[in-house]
Amino acid sequence: MTSSSAGTVHLAVYDTFADWETGYATAHLTQNGYTVRTVGLSREPVTTMGGLRVQPDLALDELRPQESELLILTGAAGWDTGDTLTPFARAARAFLDAGTPVAAICGATAGLAREGLLDDRAHTSAISFYLAATGYAGGERYVEVDAVTDAGADGGGALITAGPTEPVAFAREVFGLLGVYEGKKLDAWYRLFHDSDASAYEVLQGE
Repeated sequence: MTSSSAGTVHLAVYDTFADWETGYATAHLTQNGYTVRTVGLSREPVTTMGGLRVQPDLALDELRPQESELLILTGAAGWDTGDTLTPFARAARAFLDAGTPVAAICGATAGLAREGLLDDRAHTSAISFYLAATGYAGGERYVEVDAVTDAGADGGGALITAGPTEPVAFAREVFGLLGVYEGKKLDAWYRLFHDSDASAYEVLQGE
C-alpha cells in the first residue's frame, strides 16, 4: 500500500501496556504512510510497562470504527486483574461488527476471549490453557502458531491474534492484512527481522 492510500490505525494505550509488542508494527506502518493514533480510556496520560509516559490522542468514547483501518490491542496487567480494560474489548466487538479489523496480542487475547470474540474464530495466544482459564467457548478454534489471522465472515472484520513473545509475527500479520508488504516482500521482511537473514534485505529493498 502506498502512502497516498494509507489511512489511520488506532493503538489502544493504558497503564502497563506492553510497549514492545507493537513496536515493529507501528514503526513500519508509519514508514509506509499510515497515521498511528493512540486511544486511552480518557485523554489522561498513561505509563507503559517500560516506564514511558504516553498522552493519548483521543479517548475511547471518541473512537469510531469507520474512521480507522485497524484497532491494535496490546498486553497489560489490567487484562487479568479486573475489568478496567473491558471497554476496549467492547470496542473491539464494535470494530469487528462494523467490518473493521482488530489485532490483539498477549493479554489482550484474554480480554477478547472474555468478550466472546474468540468463540467462533481461529485464534492463538500465549498458550491454550491461558485462554481456557477465561471460561470462553472457543478452545476448539485455538491454533498452535506464532500469530494467526481469521478473515471473518458475514461482513465481520478480520481478527489477528498473537502470543506475547511474537511481536514480529504479529507485525507480519498486520502488514499482510493491510497490504503494507505482500508476497516475497512480506516473507523477506519476516526473515530479516525474525531470523536476521541478511539475504532478505535485498528482496525487501527491491522494486
